[in-house]
Amino acid sequence: MKLLSRAEEIILVSILKLKNNAYGVSIRGQIHKDTGDNWSFASIYTPLDRLHRKKYVQKLKSDPLPERGGKSRFYYSLTPEGKKALLRIQDAHQKIWLGVPDLKLELDTQNG
Repeated sequence: MKLLSRAEEIILVSILKLKNNAYGVSIRGQIHKDTGDNWSFASIYTPLDRLHRKKYVQKLKSDPLPERGGKSRFYYSLTPEGKKALLRIQDAHQKIWLGVPDLKLELDTQNG
């Protein structure tokens, strides 16, 4: 079983949070909101394409939008396989961090 890359994980979680409003700009905004980092569009679309090829996300083209000069937008949603991949990475994180002391508390006592 191969786990998701960190970028793939962050993008899938963003799509999950955005529900029916997950497209390039909104995904980028969600990532910024969650991490404080400004990802380039290439940092989003390259893993998105990979996730689509792996069948972890479905890509749907919208009707042409007047505010985009008649251009369509691509919306993304998680497939059942994508949800399973997120569950596997979530489970791995929980196992990895099991038994690790509370780092915030440790830092607070060192700095306090």
